[in-house]
Amino acid sequence: MIYGIGIDNIEVKRIKHQIDGNNKFKEKIFTLNEIEYCESKKNYAESFAARFAAKEAFLKAIGTGWSEGLQFTDIEILNDEKGRPKVYLRGKAKQIMLDNDLNNIQVSLSHIKQIATAIVIIEK
Repeated sequence: MIYGIGIDNIEVKRIKHQIDGNNKFKEKIFTLNEIEYCESKKNYAESFAARFAAKEAFLKAIGTGWSEGLQFTDIEILNDEKGRPKVYLRGKAKQIMLDNDLNNIQVSLSHIKQIATAIVIIEK
């Protein structure tokens, strides 16, 4: 059963500006694994932007926004061995999932030069 759906779009140039101009932005928003993955890509800003959008989409799908004290780094978006994006949770995000008996997260990412988009579906 679907518990929530979230979608988010972001302009790649907004994320690129933050990444290139603010050394602390990456560490505040992304995990070390995400940073390593994105920085390995030629179009790194698109990969960072897609993950940013996925984190925002997760917050919409879970229905809490930032009201529960979540941190961006509580939500990690990594690719599995086949390249499929997966959501990994820790901290408060993981606890909210457990408290609400939520057990499955689907995520899809898409990006082009200007825009990154993500959709998240949370199932009960």
